[in-house]
Amino acid sequence: MSAAKTNILHLYRALLRELPPRPLLTTPRAPLHQRLRDFVSTAASPASAGASTPVHKPSIAEAEQLLAYLQAQREYVTLLERYNPGMGMDEETRVRLTAKRVGMDLPKEFQDGEEDK
Repeated sequence: MSAAKTNILHLYRALLRELPPRPLLTTPRAPLHQRLRDFVSTAASPASAGASTPVHKPSIAEAEQLLAYLQAQREYVTLLERYNPGMGMDEETRVRLTAKRVGMDLPKEFQDGEEDK
């Protein structure tokens, strides 16, 4: 196996690791997965001399840029979740936890229909 083909396969596997997995292997591939497979098959095969199409063919450099972008996006989401833990919370929970952080407990709110015990 040539070094270029090995590099393309390594790049393909790295891109697949960054994409969300398919839940079942019986489900059809996503369009992005199919385009990646097409890219690998065209990049790994020798270029046909007679085929000159105006369609843009992705290069290995563009695939490496896509891989770097996907890795950066994954890291960004991880850091965003780590340093902004209240993003997924509703307003009431966020206020209660903020008050608790500074040493206060919010009083229980009276709900209609509740009896005093």
